[in-house]
Amino acid sequence: MSHAPLKPGAAFAFRKTMTVAEQAMFTGISGNLGGLYVDAIRAKKAGASNMVAFELAVGGLATTCLSQLGGPTRRIGSIVLNFAAPVIVGDSVEAKAEIVSVAGEEAVCRVTCTLSPSDVTVVDGTATLVPFALG
Repeated sequence: MSHAPLKPGAAFAFRKTMTVAEQAMFTGISGNLGGLYVDAIRAKKAGASNMVAFELAVGGLATTCLSQLGGPTRRIGSIVLNFAAPVIVGDSVEAKAEIVSVAGEEAVCRVTCTLSPSDVTVVDGTATLVPFALG
């Protein structure tokens, strides 16, 4: 199977607003019923202005960027995400992934998610793209 070439410096960004509807869908997918995530009153009592967006839903935006960089013949082999600050439902987030190094058919990428338009970093980490292979 041929793979598109991976080049250090290649980057892709994706921006999305974290909506109430998507929060409900992610609740169903994850089964997480934590008060900060599903109860605006509880979240406000904790000091948030609204429900807190699920960290993995926010970090998951970066998978769109990684998919674009890796193409149809690569998948995420590993991902490490640090969540520097909460994201509130209704916030807009820009996810970005950039290839920082390539070794053979694998690429190490830097991943960031920032609030838009303030540019405050809420997620940072690394991911490795690997060739897709069954077994």
